[in-house]
Amino acid sequence: MAQVSMTVRMDSQLKQNFDAFCARIGMSANTAMNVFANAVVRTQSIPFRIGISKFEFEDDTLSRFHQYKAKMAAEECPELTLEEINEEIRLAREERASKDQTAK
Repeated sequence: MAQVSMTVRMDSQLKQNFDAFCARIGMSANTAMNVFANAVVRTQSIPFRIGISKFEFEDDTLSRFHQYKAKMAAEECPELTLEEINEEIRLAREERASKDQTAK
């Protein structure tokens, strides 16, 4: 099988940490990249979870909140007062306590 080379660009600190890790487990960075590539090809998937970061999720959630708030304002839905919110919470707690008592 013919060997070809591949160049991977990464942050110098990441490269240094990656090389140090590979050395600790007794393999070169090149071998580690080959292990990774073989695992991807064999499983037809990335061998670890890839998702959005907590901060991206929070930014998206905040964005959706502002969109919802603008929609409510456009539809002239009144906002709840603090007293109304507290009353909703009190009622929800009473309902939950009642369900808990019924379940016993």
